[in-house]
Amino acid sequence: MPTASPKSERGLDWFTFLVADIQTGFGPFLAIYLTTQKWNQADIGLVLAIGSLAGLLTQLPGGWLVDAAQSKRAAAMAAVAGIGVSALLIAMTPNFVGILFAKLLHVASSSVLGPAIGAITLGLVGHAAVGPRLGRNARFGSIGSGVAAGAMGAIGFAISPQAVFFVTAALAIPTIIALSQINAKEIDPERADGGLARQSDGTAIAVGALLRNRSLIILMTCIFLFHTANAAMLPLVGTEMTVRAGEWASLLIALCIIVPQGIVALMAPAVGRLAVEKGRRPILLVGFAALPVRAALLAATNDPTVVIAAQVLDGICAAVLGVLVPLSLADISRGTGRFNLTQGIAASATGIGAALSTTVAGYLATRFGTPVAFFGLAIAAVAAFVTVLVVMPETAPKNEPN
Repeated sequence: MPTASPKSERGLDWFTFLVADIQTGFGPFLAIYLTTQKWNQADIGLVLAIGSLAGLLTQLPGGWLVDAAQSKRAAAMAAVAGIGVSALLIAMTPNFVGILFAKLLHVASSSVLGPAIGAITLGLVGHAAVGPRLGRNARFGSIGSGVAAGAMGAIGFAISPQAVFFVTAALAIPTIIALSQINAKEIDPERADGGLARQSDGTAIAVGALLRNRSLIILMTCIFLFHTANAAMLPLVGTEMTVRAGEWASLLIALCIIVPQGIVALMAPAVGRLAVEKGRRPILLVGFAALPVRAALLAATNDPTVVIAAQVLDGICAAVLGVLVPLSLADISRGTGRFNLTQGIAASATGIGAALSTTVAGYLATRFGTPVAFFGLAIAAVAAFVTVLVVMPETAPKNEPN
């Protein structure tokens, strides 16, 4: 089997770093930018919700496309280019139609990019080493997000929120260059799809059998509940800070992103190792436990110092889910040839949860105030933790062969 060379490993490091860079601007910075363009919370929530619902329609085809693609690297390159074009459209056409089209392009491209990164990673290192390698991916991704947040916060403050999206579009070029440093011949196509996809009679393993897998169903439920609680939190913080802090909002939001990314950079490699040594479920419980505490803190106060401190908990959540979700999916889909499809399923659960989160939280914030919206998110966070605690099984295999 092909073995990853140091050059390909470094290429994957830089690729995950730069992918995080180009994705950073599409979160709270988008809410800030639209607020400066005289959009209200309801309209911002609507366009974010439409984008999330579009994710429901594109994530499954995206994962399936990556499974079918002969070159995972080429699929990733096309997705990066699409994200760059999306950022350029946001900067140049800040009307509802322009933003909506750009958001849909971003969602469609991301639906391919996420599974492609997982496929490239698994294809390079195999199942035995994928846990620590996912932790390494998360570390470089978090550093990329932190650097990008700081840079984009400074750009938004010193120049304008619009400039953030011009910079994002330009970053697509070095991202593609980094991806080209990964040797395509070292990406084992069988490993990249999760292993053999044939039954003893030579026929493909049915997708329906995978979709009925109990562990997959429970994990998807947990992911849905997590993102129902989590997706609207930082956009709500961004909108609140824009109203209260004015020109300082971009810098404060940058800090809200940098703090958790620093936590992920510190924790993610250890999370990958612990998931191999201790199992997946105990580590998942830690990540899901941090979310309701964060929601409760954000509901209790809008003090910028406390809000930024609460982002430490966001870092714990991000470190755990960033490593454990793809690792658990690799466990569940092993030997089916459907690893990237399961990534698409997970992204669909994320999209549904995010759409519900931004829609309901936006309504609650507009009608009853931001603290009530955060309280509603806290209820969903508790439900997510309880689901993991009560019904989530351990997915780790007893042995970890290559």
